[in-house]
This record gives sequence, structure tokens and C-alpha cells, in this order.
Amino acid sequence: MNNNRESLNKILVKLFNDILKIEEKFLCRHAFKDLTMTEFHIIENIGSHTERTMSETAKDLKITSGTLTIGIDNLVKKGYVKRYRSPEDKRQVVITLTDKGEKAYAEHELFHHEMVNHTLTDLKPEQEEVLIKALFNVDNYFKQKYKF
Repeated sequence: MNNNRESLNKILVKLFNDILKIEEKFLCRHAFKDLTMTEFHIIENIGSHTERTMSETAKDLKITSGTLTIGIDNLVKKGYVKRYRSPEDKRQVVITLTDKGEKAYAEHELFHHEMVNHTLTDLKPEQEEVLIKALFNVDNYFKQKYKF
């Protein structure tokens, strides 16, 4: 492996590990210390000021409905999510964020906003495009190789 490829391998491995640890350390503190990263990602997937069905949320998160039900049960108990039957189709269970959930969502968004802004610091627009293309290539590799 040449130097650039070795350096890229090291930074990707370190980034994958560090981002998860740092995100958890940043988010799961103070007002949100009762949330796990999995719960934060459920909140992120539900989204701000939206209503989602349990089935579409489970599909987007690539988890089973049963696994999502456990996560939603916890988030309802903690006061971050509301759950109810759809008035139009009683078979559908709808979830939405509470005010507390909206605050957690905003904190998660802030973390990602600051991370992206810092990543793009001092990059010219053409450099940003190269970085984005390279990261899409990494994403596509995992999707194609591991059918995710």
C-alpha cells in the first residue's frame, strides 16, 4: 500500500471509531444523559415536526418492527416520543417527537452541523466536491460490498 492509501485507511478507521465515541460523549450528557445513541438515532429518523409510522421508521433504520417497538417504548417512557394509532388506518402506529424530543433532535442536529462546518473549514468549493465524492465512494463501497 502506498503512503496515501495507508494514511487514508488509518484516518477512515480512526474516524469511524472516534465519531461514534465523540458523538455519544457530546450528546449523552446533561439534559440527555438518559438517552442512548440508538435512541438518538431513532429520534433523528423520526425528525423534527413530523409524524412517521412505525413501519416506515423501522424500514429506514434497517431494523425489525419488534426492535423499534422496544426503542419507542423506552422513548415514550422517557418523554421524548408520542405514539398513537392513525385515525385514518387503525392498523398504523404513528410516532412523533414531544417538546423534549424536539430539544434532543435539535442538539443532535447542532452536533452534526458543527462537525460539517469544521470539516469544510478552509476548503475551496472544488475541494469540498472532491471530499464529498470520496465519501460517497466509501458509502457506495459498503452498500455494494455488504448489501446494506
